[in-house]
Amino acid sequence: MAAKTCMSVQVSDDEQRVNIIPVIAKADAISKTELQKFKIKLMSELVSNGVQIYQFPTDDETIAKINASMNGHLPFAVVGSMDEVKVGNKMVKARQYPWGVVQVENENHCDFVKLREMLICTNMEDLREQTHTRHYELYRRCKLEEMGFTDVGPENKPLSLQETYEAKRHEFYGERQRKEEEMKQMFVQRVKEKEAILKEAERELQAKFEHLKRVHQEERMKLEEKRRLLEEEIISFSKKKATSEIYQNQTFMAMGSNLKKDKDRKK
Repeated sequence: MAAKTCMSVQVSDDEQRVNIIPVIAKADAISKTELQKFKIKLMSELVSNGVQIYQFPTDDETIAKINASMNGHLPFAVVGSMDEVKVGNKMVKARQYPWGVVQVENENHCDFVKLREMLICTNMEDLREQTHTRHYELYRRCKLEEMGFTDVGPENKPLSLQETYEAKRHEFYGERQRKEEEMKQMFVQRVKEKEAILKEAERELQAKFEHLKRVHQEERMKLEEKRRLLEEEIISFSKKKATSEIYQNQTFMAMGSNLKKDKDRKK
């Protein structure tokens, strides 16, 4: 966690998941006197806000003295730079100002070297162990509790992870079977509803077909009746025509006979 000259301490659940080492960035922005006051104020703010920071371990005699000393230097005031500046006969990482040079790896200028030594050289294994045994295990425990895994049973009796797993497995399978049964019943119900809809549609189509069939038969019967009547009219007309032709022939023959008689008389 880095803090600038403006005081603002906002730490969420990260303090329960990672090791927090307070660091003041751009420490060359204030004087040494102001920096010491700021360190004291920052640590006071962390304590008052209940922020648990990483403390370098002092239980190992080989590093107890240096770690106790470094705990007293918290928070580390650091300066960072990617630029190289020539100081004496060598090039060093530094920040160039009109009034001078602030060297990143000069312990009189900032705490960068102390921070690097504490993290990489002296306490790397302890940081890894703290991350695994404390933070990861706490995170893992919270996640397992969210999933329903607990260390105690209904009667506050201790349970092993295997027992908890078997209980959750049994609960899961029971829930899955219940949902499968519900889905089957829902599927059967929907199939029945669909079949009822299809049967109703089939009945409607059958009724329409029967209606059209009856209409067709009625129309056919009407056409047959009209055809029969037309045939009867044709036969009747043919008979009348034949009778008329016979009558005309008889009339012509009678007229011809009368004309012949008249000619005979005149002779």
